[in-house]
Amino acid sequence: MPANKVVVHYKDGRILKGTTADFLPKRPVFHLLVGGIHSKDVKEVFVEELKAIFFVKDFIGDRESNEIKGFGDHPRSGKRVKAMFNDGELIFGYTHVLNFDQPGFFLIPVDPNSNNERVFVLFSSLTELEVNGSPINLKSIRRS
Repeated sequence: MPANKVVVHYKDGRILKGTTADFLPKRPVFHLLVGGIHSKDVKEVFVEELKAIFFVKDFIGDRESNEIKGFGDHPRSGKRVKAMFNDGELIFGYTHVLNFDQPGFFLIPVDPNSNNERVFVLFSSLTELEVNGSPINLKSIRRS
C-alpha cells in the first residue's frame, strides 16, 4: 500500500507530520512514520484524539497562500461542505459521502492550489457543519 503524506492535527493543538499507509476511516488507530517514510519513529495515532488528518502534497506548504474561503465560481462535483472546527478554523470543500456512522468524512478543498489534497474531518472536532447550505445537527451524530 502506498504511503500518504499527512499532517495530523490533534484536538489539543499538537501537530505531527509524517507518512501513513494504514489509515482507514473505520479503524480507531493508525500508524504514523513521523518525519516521513524512512523514519524509524513510529507513533500509534488514536483517531478519537484528532481534529483532522490533512493529506498534503508536501510538508512545507506555503504560509503566504491565502486559501479560498467560500465556494464562489469553483464548481466541483459532490456536496458543498462548510465546516467550523472547535478551534475556530473554517474550511470549505466538497465531499461525495457523508456517513454519520463513521467518525468523520473526507473533504476535498475548494481551492485547487491548496497544499491539502484532501482532509479527513472528525465530526467530534466540529462546532458547525453545513452541507449544500443546510446546517447539520451535530448533536444528533455525536457519540458518547
